[in-house]
Amino acid sequence: MSDVCKLGTVPNLQSPDPLAWDGPAVGLLDLDAFFASVEQLDHPEWRGRPVIVGGSADRRGVVSTASYEARRYGVHSAMPSATARRLCPDAIWTRGNFARYREMSAQVMAILGDETPLVEQVSIDEAFFDVTPGRYSRESPIEICRRVQRRVAELGVTCSIGLGVNKTVAKIASEREKPRGLTAVLPGTERAFLAPLPVGAMSGVGPATQERLRRMGIRTLGELSRADAAELERTFGVLGPRMALRAAGLERSSVAEAAAPEDVKSVSNERTFSEDLTERDQVRAGVAHVSEMVGRRLRRKGLRGRTVTLKVKYDATHARTAQRPLAEPTDDERVFGRVALALLDELWQPGMRVRLLGVGVSGFDDDRPAQMSLFGGGADEAGEGRDRSALGRVADALRERFGDDAVGYGRDLRFKDRTSDTAPMHKDA
Repeated sequence: MSDVCKLGTVPNLQSPDPLAWDGPAVGLLDLDAFFASVEQLDHPEWRGRPVIVGGSADRRGVVSTASYEARRYGVHSAMPSATARRLCPDAIWTRGNFARYREMSAQVMAILGDETPLVEQVSIDEAFFDVTPGRYSRESPIEICRRVQRRVAELGVTCSIGLGVNKTVAKIASEREKPRGLTAVLPGTERAFLAPLPVGAMSGVGPATQERLRRMGIRTLGELSRADAAELERTFGVLGPRMALRAAGLERSSVAEAAAPEDVKSVSNERTFSEDLTERDQVRAGVAHVSEMVGRRLRRKGLRGRTVTLKVKYDATHARTAQRPLAEPTDDERVFGRVALALLDELWQPGMRVRLLGVGVSGFDDDRPAQMSLFGGGADEAGEGRDRSALGRVADALRERFGDDAVGYGRDLRFKDRTSDTAPMHKDA
């Protein structure tokens, strides 16, 4: 029998017994076509039909998730909706219900939590988990994964799981058999499993890195694992030898428990516009619009940061970012939004087209004392800041109770019909 057990398709296991796992056991659970699967669960009449979750083609939308029926036509996530519509004109389209997806995701993560406290959720539909024998259970990791898959299926969605001795192997294994696959790479067989795969199968190796490796004569993970460490370091810096180690299956990785809110490193939002912004007042209003979205999320999480990042995307493939520190931590978009606007001059000049704007705030763990104003500022300035912050909290409360459109600024009205109707991108890192 192969040392790689594709248990989703090979139900009858033979010796050597893969259930007798010896060593670390790290799993990666990936929910299959998650958003589309939830939609098909909630709309039984959509089952068996191509379903696409994403923004509309007429407003520069992108595909968030496509059901497997839609994927047969070549549709995939992050594809422009216009392309997806051309490939699959009869698909059912929905913008999605992200509150519902978060609810279902929480139920899946709770299933993993029943098996081990070491669950590291990396996205709404993906999580690493540690089921090393003897750590929290003496049961076979493979049996645990099978049970997790059964319980997830009872919720009405399915998942694929990769199991290996580290995160790299688990992630790659999770992609081998989809949907409803369980691929276990037995301890000691990592190198043989990885060697024939293209270098792009390993996370973190994007097109640019693949091209540089190709020029070095490296196309597979086996070739990468045998590459000269000094040459890799000259080309890629310290990441070069680390890539070779991962390609050999020798990475040593641990699964951390889910991050608490105070462990979040950054909070950001992005908006894609259905038509390019070209005028200064449009672009400045766009930065303020996205800053307000970030401020709301910062206050909801009880976070204040002291570093601001602005991202400007000019077309589908070209983007730049700029960053600047704040004098003291804040959750007020009127404060960090002004800094984001100041950064705009580093990234944009009149005549340049803007497709997407993003604003991020980080530096939550920096506990340096607040810097006092060089020119006084005194009680009046502090009081004004408290008034602005209080106003933001009142506006937040009204939106929470009556909806996002309950309170708004004049600048927001101009974007009501000018942003992509793909759900806004917001990230906690």
